Amino acid sequence: MWTSTSVLAFLAVAILVCEASSWDREAVHFMEPGDWIDNDKPGLRIYCHNAKSKYIIHVWKTVVVSIGLFQMNLRTNLETYELYEGRSPHEVVTKHEDNQKYWRFSLFNTKKSKQFRINPFEDSCIGVYMSQHSNQFQYKMIMTQNSIDTWKITMMGLGMFLFWYAGKLSRNTLFYYVSGVTIGVSLSIVILIYFLGKLLPKGKFMYVMVATGYTMSFYVAQMIWENAQLIAMQYRDYVIYYILCTALISFIICYRFGPITNTRTKNIIQWILQLFGLVLVFHSSYFREASTAFCVLLVLFYNFPLVVITKGRKYWNHIFPERRRLLTDDEYRKEGVIETKKALTGLKEYCHSPDCNPWRTVLKLKDPIRFAKFMEGECHLSENESFEHDTELTQLIEECDYTDDEFDD
Repeated sequence: MWTSTSVLAFLAVAILVCEASSWDREAVHFMEPGDWIDNDKPGLRIYCHNAKSKYIIHVWKTVVVSIGLFQMNLRTNLETYELYEGRSPHEVVTKHEDNQKYWRFSLFNTKKSKQFRINPFEDSCIGVYMSQHSNQFQYKMIMTQNSIDTWKITMMGLGMFLFWYAGKLSRNTLFYYVSGVTIGVSLSIVILIYFLGKLLPKGKFMYVMVATGYTMSFYVAQMIWENAQLIAMQYRDYVIYYILCTALISFIICYRFGPITNTRTKNIIQWILQLFGLVLVFHSSYFREASTAFCVLLVLFYNFPLVVITKGRKYWNHIFPERRRLLTDDEYRKEGVIETKKALTGLKEYCHSPDCNPWRTVLKLKDPIRFAKFMEGECHLSENESFEHDTELTQLIEECDYTDDEFDD
């Protein structure tokens, strides 16, 4: 026989299942680009987008301009809300229940962003939770589609630039100072915690403080990144002074140690830059197959330059030669003029070069004075030679015309 406790537990589970099933039907909304939903109720509301099919036409468009980028826009003036991301409504509900059930450092489990992006080629769900203790619950969820995302295009361009010019950048002094100052400003909080850790007493207390400090610095960096625009506007002077001070200190440190001279260190920096560039190219599109193919092509073109491709084309033409075509009279005359001019220019360059022995060359000439005039810029043909050439050419043309007339008769 069941005890009263078992009966009550069974009834409680049944009520929860019924409530969950009815809650799922009311709280889950499937949206398409252009849809918007107003909400004025507390609790968890889930907004989902079904995955779109991948077609071959998406390969180039997605890789180049990030085709199919969706974004969901949450319009509300409230700050008392929590966001949960997942592949399905069940995953979103699980994250929400875990966050509510257990005491956790929820600063890392929930998000406060009002604008975020989802993958259009995967099922995606966003959960928005409004506490019942809040006085207002109204917000609007909007889904839009961006055919061209400038940020994704910038990522791809930056990734290609870093991968292709990593060798030059790793050996450039200006890049050394710019990257050193940038890294110094970005990691100044961690560096400050490191120096403060030197002042703490050695032991377990120091390790706890350092671990907590790194965790808090990560959280502070995350909050600063999410509210960077607001902080820059409200505390503009302090932000400028902070950046100038940290940049100056970073520059002094970089100047003290000087640019990198070790060849292996430069190679390591080059490989790191190239790896970072490939990561940027890979994440520049949600069409992962296309971005992966583009990374492979980038690596192939980098390791097999155009010289190899040109030699391969010449080898191919040697095995499978093109059909020869006879030149016309006009093409023959033009090619003769071009080749003659090229040969005369090459002769002048050789005579002016150190490889030419002028006395031996003079001994081989029949008319050294005429050759000297040619080297000074005069024509290589005399007036009589030009007249004879024009006369022979005119006679040849007349004979060809006379022969054509006989064939016509």
